[in-house]
Amino acid sequence: MPEPRSGRRRFLRRRAVATAVAAGCSTVLLAALTSCGASGAAGHHITLTFTWWGNDDRQARTEKAVRLFEKAHPDVTVQMSNADFGSYKQRLATQAAGGGIPDLAQLDYRQISQFATGGALLPLDSYVKDGTVHTGEMDPSLVHTGHLAGKQYALPMGRGITGYVYDATVFAQAGIPAPQPSWTWQDYAEVDAKIAAMKLKSPDGRTVAGSNDGGSNEDVFEDWLRSHGKQLYAGPTKLGYTEQDLAAFWSFCHRLQKSGALVSAKDSAQADATGISAFSRGLDALDYSWDATFTGFTSPTGHTMRYAPVPGVDGKAGAYFKPTMLIGIGAHSKHPQMAAELMDFLLNDRQAGDVLGVTRSQPPNRSIAAEVDRKLSGPDLKVWQFDEQMQKYGVQPPPAAPPKGDVAIESAFVREYQRVEFGLASPAKAAHELVVQAKQELES
Repeated sequence: MPEPRSGRRRFLRRRAVATAVAAGCSTVLLAALTSCGASGAAGHHITLTFTWWGNDDRQARTEKAVRLFEKAHPDVTVQMSNADFGSYKQRLATQAAGGGIPDLAQLDYRQISQFATGGALLPLDSYVKDGTVHTGEMDPSLVHTGHLAGKQYALPMGRGITGYVYDATVFAQAGIPAPQPSWTWQDYAEVDAKIAAMKLKSPDGRTVAGSNDGGSNEDVFEDWLRSHGKQLYAGPTKLGYTEQDLAAFWSFCHRLQKSGALVSAKDSAQADATGISAFSRGLDALDYSWDATFTGFTSPTGHTMRYAPVPGVDGKAGAYFKPTMLIGIGAHSKHPQMAAELMDFLLNDRQAGDVLGVTRSQPPNRSIAAEVDRKLSGPDLKVWQFDEQMQKYGVQPPPAAPPKGDVAIESAFVREYQRVEFGLASPAKAAHELVVQAKQELES
């Protein structure tokens, strides 16, 4: 599962193109666009489509960066759209099935295989090779996450890592020290129980739990697995874990949930975006999150918020740095060269980097990242310091992009654990069903 998302769907205004038409051209706009473009394809004015998901801050910053590109390319208009992740994912899948995704699209790590193998993404190798898109200042292991079957289909837009937003005020009241990278899953369970035992009241009068229930989140499970020396996938058609591994994880989560240490099944099921998370509603003191969305959380009680590492096992971190999101070009784009130029601008232009900041977490270009670092303050600086702390502590390189069946497996993962949450199946039975479904998806 990707980072939790917030923000409403919005479609941004199309930039007026009439001012780009020089005096003396035909007074008919269509004729003007076909005869007076400055440097567009075949002398025409170009319209690119660019779509992404994210909150209002990401929307505003991205729009501002794209305006800079338009200013430098007066023959180009970029039509932009933004949505919450759930709506975005459905819309992009529909577009891919119905004729093609936009010229430029923000992609989740798990969508690469789905769209690349389905012919919806254009390979980027030729644009990287001829210098249209530069990757020389990016971490090679991060770049490789957009690589599939010998081709580069997407590039990272940010480098991020998972962790837990926590209520530092409640932690202080409970006498719990700030979690360190070396804390364990057992420490996590004890913290949850201790906070729940305080019987603090949420804004709506309910008892505050320790944490949200991460049992339905495949990202939490992946971090759990990696801290235990395993992984989600052992290859394109093979799982990296057993039924027993999954049942152990789900049993761990469900025991905590039944004891009241985690929020209720109903509240967990409703927490599908940052703004309506259990944490943002004051129902718990810990919530799993991506670093890039830490600033999107709010405390209804006005408490101080901090960001903590994901627990590990015997000093082994399960979390890892990976693309917070990637960017790719639609396979049916009529203007792939210009789309590639816009991609490079967003990833490597210094002005664009300054505007975008850390709205997608650390910029992938290391030189731009260093410049952005010097200007950070407040919550953004805290996230950056956390990332540096985890870098020094040591994490493993990111795995390759998940195989094609992962999108369906992720949906089944949520569905099967919700059966556990609501008492419709035991962790062992649900784990068996999930593994059977997962193997069918991977082998089909």
